[in-house]
Amino acid sequence: MTTHSATLAVDEAVQARRAAGHDVLHLGFGEAGVPVAPGLAEVLTDAHLRNGYGPVAGSPQVRAAAAGWFTRRGLSTEPGQILFAPGSKPLLFALLAAIGGDVVLPCPSWVSYAAQAALLGRRVVSVPVPAEAGGIPDPELLERALRQAHADGARPGALVLTVPDNPTGTVAPAEQVEAVCAVAGRHGLAVISDEIYAELSHHGTAPSPVRYLAERTVVTTGLSKSLALGGWRIGFARTPAGSWGRRLQRELTGVASEIWSSLAAPMQAVAAHALDDPPEVTAHIAAARRLHARIAAEVHTRLRAAGALCRPPQAGFYLYPDFGPAREALRAQGITTGTDLATALLDRHGIATLPGSAFGEPGTALTLRLATSLLYGTTPQQRHTALSAREPETLPWISPALTRLSAALTELTAGRHRRPRS
Repeated sequence: MTTHSATLAVDEAVQARRAAGHDVLHLGFGEAGVPVAPGLAEVLTDAHLRNGYGPVAGSPQVRAAAAGWFTRRGLSTEPGQILFAPGSKPLLFALLAAIGGDVVLPCPSWVSYAAQAALLGRRVVSVPVPAEAGGIPDPELLERALRQAHADGARPGALVLTVPDNPTGTVAPAEQVEAVCAVAGRHGLAVISDEIYAELSHHGTAPSPVRYLAERTVVTTGLSKSLALGGWRIGFARTPAGSWGRRLQRELTGVASEIWSSLAAPMQAVAAHALDDPPEVTAHIAAARRLHARIAAEVHTRLRAAGALCRPPQAGFYLYPDFGPAREALRAQGITTGTDLATALLDRHGIATLPGSAFGEPGTALTLRLATSLLYGTTPQQRHTALSAREPETLPWISPALTRLSAALTELTAGRHRRPRS
């Protein structure tokens, strides 16, 4: 039975609570939380009469813009290697379908990878991530898991990596990405590199797996995170050069033709404009990157003060705290799982998060994923102000939210009880 995506489900649950008059601090949904970049609305308006289907992979103009975008980032790309879709999520599903074989995932990993594998009837080979960062499996454990999977009759075909990572908000070191790609190469795996957060690395660039296994790595990305255009649904993929990549491009185009036909033509116009890197767009992304880094660092400080273990944020707007050190204090309150912990935060304090079990962790893990991006404001004006503020954490709608989070975490980890928040 297919269940509702955990991230979408928590967002809908929060909206329902708010509609019923409840005060909810929303840290459960990975929406980028900043305004639309200058110029994009005008491009969309100008393109509103483009109502034809167009080529499945995208128009020549938008594919050329995406190829140039990759090339300027040091990855030489031809337009024929590009395919657009209504978001990166259907692209990931189409790639798993086109590549074939069972799916190898880091643990924890984004909620939809395993769900999509299940929809396709594929096994999942889950491998823990290293202590340093998420998004890639531990190289030694990956080698061991692949050998065991083959012995058990599995047919690993695709390895999904996320650099930078959701849910941990970290960037894997280049040497670990290289080591994982070496293992993938030895086992003949295709690598799907989900790089939708690459433009939001807080310090420097993220090491793409395509640099270590170019002939077998597909890159997926989109504009929902870097430009906060999640509702506009613009995703694109870069397939490898060479015979395998050309074959995959044909397979992927065939799958796309039967599922979504083509990305909406007005959105192709937006993508072609944004991917040319006009100064106002790149400045907007830089401002968003600074805001994400600043608020994620503030929340990290509060998590550590409450006794949680948590990797420092390095990209995007996620944190992945482990409340294992407070296990006994939490057990005394009847909290023994990540789901219990998320439920207590929501029911007692009106704070929405997601448990680590949504990302493949055991139910007993006292881990949560927190998304900080919806702290920036509830109106366009508040979000514009947060985007330009030198100290956004001091703004009168962000500072109280941070204080509320600190108080809730301290009460829980110290074992104090509170009546449910209305």
